[in-house]
Amino acid sequence: MFHVEPGIEVTDQVLVEPPAAAAVVFGDRLDKARLYYRALAGAGVERGLIGPREVPRLWDRHILNCAVIGDLIAEGATVVDVGSGAGLPGIPLAIARPDLRITLVEPLLRRTVFLSEFIEEAGLDNVTVVRGRAEQPGVKKEAGGADVVTSRAVAPLARLAGWSMPLVRDNGRMLALKGISAAEELERDRADLTKAGAGRAEVLECGVGVLETPTVVISAERLPRPERRGSKSKRR
Repeated sequence: MFHVEPGIEVTDQVLVEPPAAAAVVFGDRLDKARLYYRALAGAGVERGLIGPREVPRLWDRHILNCAVIGDLIAEGATVVDVGSGAGLPGIPLAIARPDLRITLVEPLLRRTVFLSEFIEEAGLDNVTVVRGRAEQPGVKKEAGGADVVTSRAVAPLARLAGWSMPLVRDNGRMLALKGISAAEELERDRADLTKAGAGRAEVLECGVGVLETPTVVISAERLPRPERRGSKSKRR
């Protein structure tokens, strides 16, 4: 079960009420978002998953920033979150969108333990944790074929595309949360996206009119993979 470790003092910051936008984004699941906030600000800081200086801006910069990308994802989609870390963006997305089926891919044991404990405590039955790296064959087998692959602060776009695109089904999408330099990064790495099998790449904003600072996302579609020779045989 998820819990705050003995001796950890949960400060008053953890009890700060969420901004008004949180009620819009999470609706009747706001209590689960509050639970996640407490988890990050308490055990998340103690276990080194979140820096102490991030606690005052957990709602705006992290939780809400991630949850609003649900605007770009279709009903009932399967989502793989690469390099999930403390669960960003996968956990806020799972709270805001219980219709999604989300797999969190994370190689470090201490992070996967944190994620598994929180998922159990919050009752997020639409979330699974897979320990490993996105490029590993076992992870590709278990998590591949997703409608959407998400990531946040994992790697430069060129490298990220090489990890993410193999996990996306044909005509699915990679959604990479980026900062204000997203457009420049996209132009710089567009050739690498193409090499990885991506097309229709663009910079989008989520949470416009809801968040004070919208979330910037690079979206790229997985182009259909070429058929292998001999994959179809004619029956006579």
